[in-house]
This record gives sequence, C-alpha cells and structure tokens, in this order.
Amino acid sequence: MKYKLIALDVDGTLLNDDHELTPRVKQSVTAAAAAGAEIVLCTGRGSASALSVLAQLGLSGTVITHNGASIVDGESRDILQEFPIGSEEAERYLALCRERGIHFDLNTAFDIYVEQLNEQTASMYARMLSEPILRSREDLFPVRTVKISIFAPKEDLDELESHWQDWRHELQTIRSGDYFIDLQHREASKGTALKQWAEKRGIPRERVLAIGNYFNDLDMLQYAGHGVAMDNSPPEVKAAADAVTASNNEDGVALVLEACLAAASTPSR
Repeated sequence: MKYKLIALDVDGTLLNDDHELTPRVKQSVTAAAAAGAEIVLCTGRGSASALSVLAQLGLSGTVITHNGASIVDGESRDILQEFPIGSEEAERYLALCRERGIHFDLNTAFDIYVEQLNEQTASMYARMLSEPILRSREDLFPVRTVKISIFAPKEDLDELESHWQDWRHELQTIRSGDYFIDLQHREASKGTALKQWAEKRGIPRERVLAIGNYFNDLDMLQYAGHGVAMDNSPPEVKAAADAVTASNNEDGVALVLEACLAAASTPSR
C-alpha cells in the first residue's frame, strides 16, 4: 500500500447525504487498514461523534477533531493536543448570534454546550451522533473550549460574515459546511494537525493521502502527498486538490481506496 496514513473527512466525504456509511465505503476503508494504512478521521465534528464513526468502521486509532483544534487517542480517549480559546475572544461573536437569534454551540474536546434546543437543532445533533448539554447564558464559559459552531441557513451565515468582515479577528472563522461557520484558535487547522501527526508517526508527506469536500479541508488536501476532493466539493476545493473523485452519494471514497488497493496488488515490472 503506497499510502501509510489516510486522512478522511466525515460529513460530505466518508458519509453520504443521509449521514450513512455505505457498505462499499466501509469495506474499502477497512481493506485499506488491513493493507497497512493508518486511518485517521479528520473532521469538524467533536471527538465523541468522530469516535462513534470510527467504531462503525470497526477501527480504533487517532481522530483529529474540531477542524484540528483537538487530537484524541481513540482507545484511551486521552487528549493528545488541543487549542483552547477564551471567553473574551468569543463574546462578541456570541452576542451577535444571540441578538439575531442564530444558533451556536460551545465545544470542548468531548462535550457540546448549547443555550437552547428546538426540533431542528435537536435533529441536527442526532444526525451528528452528538448529545448537547443545555447551559444558561449566565454560566461560566466552558473551560478548555476549542471551538464555537454557528448553525444557520446559508443566507444568514453569509450576512454574518458580511457584518463582521471589518472586525479584527482574534479567532479564525471558517466555513465548514453550507450551514456552519466554526470559530476556533488561529493556529488550529486540519492541515496543521495532520502534518504534526504524520511527523510524529514518522510518515513522510508523500505517503499521506487525504480526502475531503469543503473549505475546512483545503490545507489538509494541500499538505497531503495526494489530496482528493469529492465531486460535491465547491470549485475552489476541487482546484486545490490533486484529483477529484465521485461524490459522497456515489461512494467516491471507495473509488479512491479501491484504486490504491488495486495498484498495490499489481506486480511491478
């Protein structure tokens, strides 16, 4: 197997639009792992949710979560690295969301805190295999918060970005899906976390494969020796990748991994 480390985004990449892991994708991932590749989920999701997906694959190992703001050992559940943010940095974003009635959550490596839940947001968390904890706005900012996620229709997110475009941002703001903006430490990213993990494992960049579909995957795809964008990716993400595969509803991940496995089994001349 050419690639010793395979980084997979989850939503829009590994899972289809119904948030399902199809049998073909699961088989291809487990076959790549059996062939000697280390599988690392590299996602905007929290650690508990990411580890649930890893368990669906029948695998254990390390997960890079919250867009690289935390790295967690799947077996011990130890936090290997994290980039916390403070309440002072976050408060004006939270105040703007409250003023406009836009949903947000506060994330530590394993927990998600919300100030309110309705049917729509509860359904969203259920799809993400997450169980949010209700808090009051008067409660203290959660210790070791690594990410704030804002959830709203795309037009509302576009308007938010327009409103704060002239702010001096202490936090990184990143679109992690059509309905999400994530706020996190400026040094945290999937690409940085993947690079650090590959170096720790002694795996050279050219033996790293990454597959993703959205703007929060850009630096991960650019770091990897071979970065593949899903066909459901925005044009900018496709342009940054080395290759494009089929969409997440067409088992695009499986097509890439099956090709890698086939190449590994072909005798060299």
